[in-house]
Amino acid sequence: MAVTFRFAVEQDTPLILNFIKELADYEHMLDQVVADEATLADQLFQKKNAEVLFALENGREVGFALFFHNFSTFLGRSGLYLEDLYVRPDCRGKGYGKAILQKLVSIALERGCGRMEWWCLDWNEPSIDFYRSLGAEPMSDWTVYRLTGYTLKNLAETPGS
Repeated sequence: MAVTFRFAVEQDTPLILNFIKELADYEHMLDQVVADEATLADQLFQKKNAEVLFALENGREVGFALFFHNFSTFLGRSGLYLEDLYVRPDCRGKGYGKAILQKLVSIALERGCGRMEWWCLDWNEPSIDFYRSLGAEPMSDWTVYRLTGYTLKNLAETPGS
């Protein structure tokens, strides 16, 4: 396996959206993808809210990771949050997922991050097994909460008590 990496540039926006849709399809969530090329270009390359790293095999993009920085008040340092990691089905089992994670860990360390975190769907046993094999630990004592759409807007518009 001769994997190389490159950071995405704005011209990659259609490719990024394609990877997002492939991942969403794998996760049975394709109907939830509302991102479009204009939004991704604005958020990733104009506002720089996240970064995309591609894994390449012989110059062909075979996987991607979308990540951004968060902050740990306890550590007093930023962390690297991995939003998406995806390797195309025909390229799985070749070590690309591990190579992507190793590259992200290197980036986190180079940037002085105190940790790296991500979520994984409870049913995704192959990924869970893979992450555990690398030494990653599930955060079973934490529950994720989310506000989106109407509830997000409604809370913002609700007068204080």
